[in-house]
Amino acid sequence: MTHQRADGRKIGLGALTAATFFIVSGGPYGTEEIVRGHGYGGAILLLVLVPVLWSVPVGLLVGELGAALPHTGGFTVWVSRGLGRFWGLQEGWLSAVVGLVGLAIYPTLMVGYLARLWPALGDIAIGGAGWWACLALVALSTAWNALGIRRVGQGSEAMGALLLAPFAAVIVLGALALPAGGLAAARSAFAAVPRADDSAWIAGLVLAMWNYTGFDNAGTFAAEVEDPQRNYPRAMLLSILLIAAVYVAAVLGASTSGMLPEAWDEGSWVEVGRRLGGEGLARSIALGATLCAAGMFLAALLSWSRLAEALAIDGWLPSRLARRSPRTGTPTSAVVLGGAMSALFLGLGLKRLVEIYVLLYGAALLLEFVALVALRLREPDLPRPFRVPGGALGCALLAVPPAALLAVAGWMGRDEPGAFGLSALQIALLLAATGPAWWAMAPGRRRC
Repeated sequence: MTHQRADGRKIGLGALTAATFFIVSGGPYGTEEIVRGHGYGGAILLLVLVPVLWSVPVGLLVGELGAALPHTGGFTVWVSRGLGRFWGLQEGWLSAVVGLVGLAIYPTLMVGYLARLWPALGDIAIGGAGWWACLALVALSTAWNALGIRRVGQGSEAMGALLLAPFAAVIVLGALALPAGGLAAARSAFAAVPRADDSAWIAGLVLAMWNYTGFDNAGTFAAEVEDPQRNYPRAMLLSILLIAAVYVAAVLGASTSGMLPEAWDEGSWVEVGRRLGGEGLARSIALGATLCAAGMFLAALLSWSRLAEALAIDGWLPSRLARRSPRTGTPTSAVVLGGAMSALFLGLGLKRLVEIYVLLYGAALLLEFVALVALRLREPDLPRPFRVPGGALGCALLAVPPAALLAVAGWMGRDEPGAFGLSALQIALLLAATGPAWWAMAPGRRRC
């Protein structure tokens, strides 16, 4: 079944790159544990190495399949076509859960920064000030998303410029500080050995992976992109380069503040701004976190709603979720459902949410690589405006680096506390195991 949609409301290369940027990143917010666990030099090495091993393979995958099969639902269509409906459902289930967990991360990230200015917002328990702030962001971003994909794309471009401005100031002020003691401070910061335990080291690795996840989510709205055969490969490359450059430049700028790795924790970019530019820059960074969270939530909910729409078209979810508003062209019910369900995950804490997210996302990603190989073998004549080089073997080898990173993260974090007395790895495995049960119960499996 095709999921193609064409209603004239499409976005171009700029908006696609901006939306992908927010789906994946949204700026250096959330990179603190990388510095804490690995030091400045190790953090920069990770921020350069992880996109090569983790993001470039995914970008190539999306470049080929997003251009060859530009349908609403993206990776669910790719896996269903390559491996069959059972595995397509497993991909959809894993991605749906990943999406909801991911949506809850962004408001949690926001209040972690705002609590540096207003400590009361540090209370994210249900009913606390931080929880209400998270809920307000969910409600506002859900309403904005319901206005249509063009509004989301335009909002992403505008917020991208605003939230990156404080980090541009960090980079510039860091460079200007070099002659006046900044170079010595940076040398001391780079020379400092992190006094962090294994937990911080694992958290740094997982957060580095999380900060580069989500490129495949941009494929879920391919039918709403102008000239996807040309724009998808370009947007993937541009967004990878932009994200890596922003991360590395910001960490280099932060090193001139002299802040030692062991002093870094959630929200520490505010303190870096205070050291380099005073209270005004500190407040700008904290408020920029609100824009970051809103932009990432907008883009991620856009992707999640199109996934729910595709699952509804295939009969896995109620058909109402596939209905689009005649005025905005938006699957409004799917948007509202995603926003409401993401609110259920608020209050779990950033570290726990990120660990569960990365493990589930990695499992879904491996299915996509298997589908890439399967489609090369089953449909060699499928028009592919962009091809991963090396044939089916090249496609298979492309999956090796992400699989190795995922295995390291899962093994090293197997004993990390999650919730309900289970580790994050155990929770991820339990959630993944419920996919076959959905297949057994869902009426959609009887469709041809």
